[in-house]
Amino acid sequence: MLVYVDDLLLTGDDCLGITAIKQDLHSAFIIKDLGMARYFLGIEIARSPQSTFLNQRKYILDILHDVGFIRVKPALFPLLKHLNLSLDAGDILPDPTPSRRLVGRLLYLTLARPDLPYSMQHLSQFLQQPQ
Repeated sequence: MLVYVDDLLLTGDDCLGITAIKQDLHSAFIIKDLGMARYFLGIEIARSPQSTFLNQRKYILDILHDVGFIRVKPALFPLLKHLNLSLDAGDILPDPTPSRRLVGRLLYLTLARPDLPYSMQHLSQFLQQPQ
């Protein structure tokens, strides 16, 4: 069971168990069953008879498009080695909202991209007053 705010994603190979959980939830709350998930929190879900595939390609392309980096080539490392970011250097951004939103969106990529958590953790330290 994956919970995000007021959304639940139930998954598993026990159909009767999932049905029982949904019935229990429905008896306690008003719920709406949207059926088989196709997209949840930036994750595309595709099924075949043998397996289930998860990917975030569309989510990544949406982020790149929104920040104007759709034609940028990938870097070998998401964050330069020995990069020293500082809370005191540079001018404070007049509107930190886009930076905060971008870092927040990138956090969802850490599910499928093990190369990103270090960079996201590092950048998250500077969200109070991004420069």
